[in-house]
Amino acid sequence: MNAIVPKRLEGAELEAFGNEIEALRQEVMSSLGERDEAYLRRILRWQRGTEIGGRALLFAGWLPPAWLAGTALLSISKILENMEIGHNVMHGQWDWLQDERLRGDVYEWDNVCPSDQWRHSHNYMHHTYTNIVGKDRDVGYGIMRMSEDQEWHPVYRFQPLYNWVLAGLFQWGVALHDVEFDQVITRRKTLREAWQQLREIGRKSRRQVLKDYLLFPLLAGPGALPVLAGNVSANLVRNLWSYAIIFCGHFPDGVSMFTEQEAEGETRAGWYQRQLLGSSNLEGGRLFHIMSGHLSHQIEHHLFPDMPAHRYAEIGPRVEEICARYGLPYNSGGFRKQFFSVLRRISQLSRRPEPQALAA
Repeated sequence: MNAIVPKRLEGAELEAFGNEIEALRQEVMSSLGERDEAYLRRILRWQRGTEIGGRALLFAGWLPPAWLAGTALLSISKILENMEIGHNVMHGQWDWLQDERLRGDVYEWDNVCPSDQWRHSHNYMHHTYTNIVGKDRDVGYGIMRMSEDQEWHPVYRFQPLYNWVLAGLFQWGVALHDVEFDQVITRRKTLREAWQQLREIGRKSRRQVLKDYLLFPLLAGPGALPVLAGNVSANLVRNLWSYAIIFCGHFPDGVSMFTEQEAEGETRAGWYQRQLLGSSNLEGGRLFHIMSGHLSHQIEHHLFPDMPAHRYAEIGPRVEEICARYGLPYNSGGFRKQFFSVLRRISQLSRRPEPQALAA
């Protein structure tokens, strides 16, 4: 891979850039109000409506049109709950509403991953150390080589194949992410700590499995099998979609990786610059953005993780204009282009580096 290293600001120019980004954040956060709350309440109604409609149609799932429509609605419901509601609520984007059901520190989502563990692995580790190789565990999720700075291992030869296993079982990968098995093996984390986390995952996943794969199928009586198949399919669709959106956020062409040394002594402005250079946007219509949880605006999300995500589309052009004035790249592209470049990166980095590349 011959990656082009983008421009990086330093000194007074970097601080001026950071001040403009921070001013934009303050402007939006001070304007939150009724229309933001109305948007969220609308999304909550859509999510509940599609879930009720989907599960009701699956009860008539012996009829193929009902099964297809029920599975589609349940898939949409699960995507909305995990991405536009759960992910964003747990970032604290709606804490200002002072609604106890939508508090970021207590919300529990429809996913086998316990929310407390996700808040640590994602909100803290990923958003603090974004794309710092060796610190951000989302760089390869501990099983894949996604940066040339990661040491190659023979097992990576197979990552173009097991990448698809991760995609299909994505919620389970997310659930096990914070256990950090590699840290246990190297004794930087105790077995007791890991076991406690595994027990929490067991309790949460048991509830999820019983709900989708036992309770609702049994309620359908003779129609249990179509309901079971619909629930399995909806979870698979949600897993594949969330995997694709998330991988397109940090691994397409043009996204930068960082070393721990590069982040030493980093100011707020430096953090803003790293979030910008380590993220990439996806272009699409309003429905596409909603169904991605607005993670299609990955750059704005990483600059402003606690800002209600539906505002990202409004401020994206202003962020891009600021970047253009400072000569910084604003990485954005269509879904097919960005996802293809992610798959190409996975394939290229699976190969053993040439000796000259190792020496360099």
